[in-house]
Amino acid sequence: MKKIELEIIALSDSTASNNTFAIVLGEKSGNRRLPVIIGAFEAQAIAIELEKMKPVRPLTHDLFKSFADAFQIRLEEVIISDLKEGVFFARLYCRMGTDLREIDARTSDAIALAIRFNCPVYTYEHILESDGVVFESEDEPTAPVNPVPEIKPLKTSWSGKNTDELEKLLEEALRNEDYEKAAQLRDEIDRRKSS
Repeated sequence: MKKIELEIIALSDSTASNNTFAIVLGEKSGNRRLPVIIGAFEAQAIAIELEKMKPVRPLTHDLFKSFADAFQIRLEEVIISDLKEGVFFARLYCRMGTDLREIDARTSDAIALAIRFNCPVYTYEHILESDGVVFESEDEPTAPVNPVPEIKPLKTSWSGKNTDELEKLLEEALRNEDYEKAAQLRDEIDRRKSS
């Protein structure tokens, strides 16, 4: 089967249920999108790496990456290999020397690891055909399977704080592993510095 390379387009709240998110993957050479429903923990693990945030203590996926690096194991690629009863299945392809191993993984974990290892994510045509969304332009889906709204930021005002105070709050949020608050603080600091 021919592999189709995907890239991360968005990470959004999911309309499927509370406390779930959707990571939207898009084919690199096309206009199809593949929304994958994931849990809050996995969404956080993906968002932290996408945003290049450095937690005080390593998250599980960071620990796996450190372990793999220590033993010279490379994650070469991730393949979203199957879809059964609405659940995606993924495979990790890991190399240690000349030995290549295939490992079963949850799709959300596989994507979180792919980001950390900077390796490609693929799927097959039948998966995009059965659960993909086709976009004519960046704005309008022609056949939405699962419409996915954008993440809404929390209504928090930092107007009474100066940049130094915000940076201290950011350090505290990272220490407390409150990554959502840390991302908001970082965005506010960046916004002020670019003004």
